[in-house]
Amino acid sequence: MRAGADARREGGRAARADRDACRRRWPDAADFVAELAETVVYLHADQFFPGWTILVLKRHATELFDLRSEERARLLEEVSQAARDVHDAFGAVKVNYALFGNQLPHVHWHGIPRLASDPAPRRSVWEVPQEAVTLSATARTERIGRLRLHLAPSSRRRR
Repeated sequence: MRAGADARREGGRAARADRDACRRRWPDAADFVAELAETVVYLHADQFFPGWTILVLKRHATELFDLRSEERARLLEEVSQAARDVHDAFGAVKVNYALFGNQLPHVHWHGIPRLASDPAPRRSVWEVPQEAVTLSATARTERIGRLRLHLAPSSRRRR
């Protein structure tokens, strides 16, 4: 019985988070980097992996197959270009990509630069023991500025 109640509670949290993503109340507005054609780019709140970025689809969809093929192609192009920009901004050795949707049922991509200083370069970011790194307002502003400088000129749009 308890497992069912826990699942309903988790489902309620996911639904609230999804509504927040659709209304642009998640991620935090202070982490806003840029608005692109299909997505809004944010700095991830946890910067243990410096430059971790999230691209949130502007409209609601929970699955890639929910998107029209042209929209999906534009989305993947934005994800690819943003990854290149993050790579260049932080000197990444590799960029990891993640699209899950089970905790937040709204299409959003994680772009995670893996640097030469990475403590576990061959492990998933979710396997690496770590303490969350929350940047000061000044450091966050600097990191967002660094990302904006590297965004492809055609994708630089600010709110």
